Amino acid sequence: MNRVAVVTGAARGIGRGIALVLGEAGATVYVTDRESREHKHSALPGTVEDTAEVVDRRGGKGVPLVVDHTDDDAVADLFERVRAEHGGLDLLVGNAFDGNALPFRGGPFWDLPLEHWRNMMESGVRAHLVAARFAAPLLIARGAGLIVLTGYTAPDEEVIAGNLYYDLAMSATSRLVRSLAYDLRPHGVSALAISPGFTRTEAIRAEIDEFPPGTDSVEFPGRAVRALFDDPEVARHAGRTIPVAELADQYGFTDLPPDADP
Repeated sequence: MNRVAVVTGAARGIGRGIALVLGEAGATVYVTDRESREHKHSALPGTVEDTAEVVDRRGGKGVPLVVDHTDDDAVADLFERVRAEHGGLDLLVGNAFDGNALPFRGGPFWDLPLEHWRNMMESGVRAHLVAARFAAPLLIARGAGLIVLTGYTAPDEEVIAGNLYYDLAMSATSRLVRSLAYDLRPHGVSALAISPGFTRTEAIRAEIDEFPPGTDSVEFPGRAVRALFDDPEVARHAGRTIPVAELADQYGFTDLPPDADP
């Protein structure tokens, strides 16, 4: 049976890298984002159509869909389409996040724009929850399935990136995935989060000309998702937020060199 995945926030960045690697696995990938060729929100490259076309070239089937993940009705329509076309879902990757909509910096919370709340909590954490809410019946219909959220893990004493809003969003994502895993476990569905490292996204590449050693391609988190997707014992990871580098050690996958970035 052809496996079916939804990857949110996949016009560029880590979501795009995940979608491309799933395409190599032959999956049908619903690529969602606000960015389309008809309506660009950012000067950065990347649209749902661009990603879907590369998924096709990699051997999968890319389905580009323009979805604003703060619009609950639009998200419901997305998963109703998946149900109508496939009867169920095998994988949801929750990656939609608008954390870079404003210039990102650390600093004391009283100096940070309150708009970060909407960009990170509503367009990020809440968007993950809403996608999971509508995906859950489709995953359960398969009798198995997987939800992977993109988040971040750090020592308890650290405020992630020195930014209260980003720290809240990443911490909330880790708690969210624990609760999702708890509710889904009796139905054979697993939920977990991955924590990418310093990744060469389009936004980072626009800011930095030379990459320091240790940066990752956008496909490195994708290889983590594929390894988890292929693991018949993935339930042992349920509820955790796991660094991509740790998963690479466990599963034996490696990253692309910088000159091979997609």
